[in-house]
Amino acid sequence: MTDLGLGKVANDFADLIRRRKLPEVVYVTRPTMPNLEGYVQMLAGIWERKLLTNQGPLHNELEEKLRSFLGVEHLSLFCNGTIALLVALEALRINSGEVITTPFTFPATTHSLYWNRVRPVFCDIDPVTLNLDPSKIERLIGPDTRAILGVHVYGRPCDVEAIDRIASIHGLNVIYDAAHAFGVRYKNNSLLSYGDISILSFHGTKLFTTAEGGALVCSTNDRRQRVNSLKNFGIADEETVIGPGINGKMSEFQAAFGLMQMELIGDEISNRRNLAALYKELLAGIPGIQIPADVPETVSTYAYFPVLIDATRFGMTRDQLFVLLRECNIFARKYFYPLISSASCYSALPSATTSHLPVAERISRQVLCLPIYGSLDPQTVGVISKIIAGAQEVATRGTAARATS
Repeated sequence: MTDLGLGKVANDFADLIRRRKLPEVVYVTRPTMPNLEGYVQMLAGIWERKLLTNQGPLHNELEEKLRSFLGVEHLSLFCNGTIALLVALEALRINSGEVITTPFTFPATTHSLYWNRVRPVFCDIDPVTLNLDPSKIERLIGPDTRAILGVHVYGRPCDVEAIDRIASIHGLNVIYDAAHAFGVRYKNNSLLSYGDISILSFHGTKLFTTAEGGALVCSTNDRRQRVNSLKNFGIADEETVIGPGINGKMSEFQAAFGLMQMELIGDEISNRRNLAALYKELLAGIPGIQIPADVPETVSTYAYFPVLIDATRFGMTRDQLFVLLRECNIFARKYFYPLISSASCYSALPSATTSHLPVAERISRQVLCLPIYGSLDPQTVGVISKIIAGAQEVATRGTAARATS
């Protein structure tokens, strides 16, 4: 057993691991795979038509079904979410200056700014929503500020009204990285309808997947037409190139997988909601375990299930619990630690200092995302919860033993 640094109760932890260790590894997420025979039938159609990309019939069918399911009007499919984010910036002509963004995110969010020659300005996060803190945005706005790039972390909505007010006052664009927010609704609207542009990821780790893929949602048809040209090398028609574009198109193979996923998505979301409710029930009352409260007026799809570990009350740190879970074959993830602002390519920025980002720093050292996906057995959620509860009890005994020794 890995040494957890908890001294006299090491044998108790070893016993907990022996009793609760799962026979197979449980990852933080896992795709729900569509029926293979049905997918092969869709591939047979691709072979017959010999149309592999460039907005084939499956691509167009998936685009239309996603518009309907998500409740949005202007949606464009992409080969992945990162390219969608690059194109979002270019579509708004943001290729210089500064963009205010969060340090508490996956690297792709910030890298997209770098690739567009835009300097990220990191803003601290709100301790409740875990997203950009609107009260700290305005002081970061300067003459070179072009936009606000928020992230709906874990599918939890940013304070979209406050961000919109700030952007309107200062004449800024608003882009949302909604990679975690597939199907999330806020105040009876799609969360994707806020801001100038939102992007989605359909990576294999996501709630809805096309293996690799993504989408961009924008507010007007004119903007969507520009987006479609930019993702197709900047080509408007056979004889017209409107500007330097990129290849961001989704293939028919990805679209076929997505269409099969559409048949499963209702059950996937329903199962995740049930699993989240079970986690909340089983983890409630464990000292030092905080489950972030749902954002009011939000219908969540539970792309992730984060908890925050208060080491003082729990008796062990987040990292110690992380290791213990690994010993039990539970591969939870420390999303998002370390902060992207600490990466060598950004750490020299004035806004990247730890003193500037105290909430994000604290949350990044406390957060742990537990396994959640539609095919996860509820009994496994029960075991995970019992391990966490047992770890707290053992750790607390260790703390008491050290106090009396």
